Parts: sequence; C-alpha cells; structure tokens
Amino acid sequence: MNLRTKKELAAHTLKVSPKRVFLNPERLDEIKDALTRADIKALVKDKAIIKKQKKSKSSGRTKKLKQQKSKGKRKGQGSRRGRKTARSKKKEVWMNKVRLQRDYIRQLKEKELLDNKQFRTLYLKIKSGFFRSKAHLKIYLQDLGILKRESKKTE
Repeated sequence: MNLRTKKELAAHTLKVSPKRVFLNPERLDEIKDALTRADIKALVKDKAIIKKQKKSKSSGRTKKLKQQKSKGKRKGQGSRRGRKTARSKKKEVWMNKVRLQRDYIRQLKEKELLDNKQFRTLYLKIKSGFFRSKAHLKIYLQDLGILKRESKKTE
C-alpha cells in the first residue's frame, strides 16, 4: 500500500516536509480513501495525520559552556582570538591606569604626605604617561624620599 502521494499532499497542506508528516497506522484505511485536499485537511483535524515536531540540536553543551564562562573559566591564552586590544580597548586601559594613579596621589595629599607643588608635578607626570603603573609611581616616590620603603616583615 503506497501512501506517498497522500503524504506529499498532507505535507503541502501542513506546509512542512514530507519527512515531518506522520500517518497514524491504525487509520491507514481512512487515509487511503482520502482523495482531495479537503479530505486530507479533515484527517488532520481528526488527528489521523499528524505534523511531527521539528528536530533540533540539543543546547545542553552550550549551556554548560556558558556556565563555565560565567565562572570566569575558559579564558586562557588558547581561547583568545584577536589582539589584546580586541578584548580591552587601549583607551579604557589608559583611563583605568590614570584614574588609579590620580586617586593614589590624591590620597597621599589628603594624608599630607604631598604638598601642592609636588602633587601638581606628579599629576602632570601621570597625565603625560610617565608612570607605567601604580607600583612604578610608588617606586618613584620612594626614590624621591617622599614615601618610606615598606619594612620587611621578617625583622
């Protein structure tokens, strides 16, 4: 019993692929007797012909990956694509560095370790990019004698 044409008719009315059309094996006689599209529509209504659910990819692996990334994992050297500036812009790195250094000298001024003149010169040096980091700024201040070197904890 060949029901290929019926299946194709049903697929056309359901607007899906013939692969997604399921013919109920208990009601094959009714399906065989159907001749017109109206008959097929009636059988779809009676659920003798059913549209199968579309098969899709499982998202389990994706969810697991996303969970790992939310923990901050999978960000090593091998997972990175593009340049360093693709992940963090040069300007943002610069802004963060300068803000950190400016906050630091502001704190020193509030503690009265710096006078206005020293503060101003340091501020301008920070602005011109003289210091690589806050640590570099600290070393510079220690060399000037403004900050005392931190004593070793073993003593």
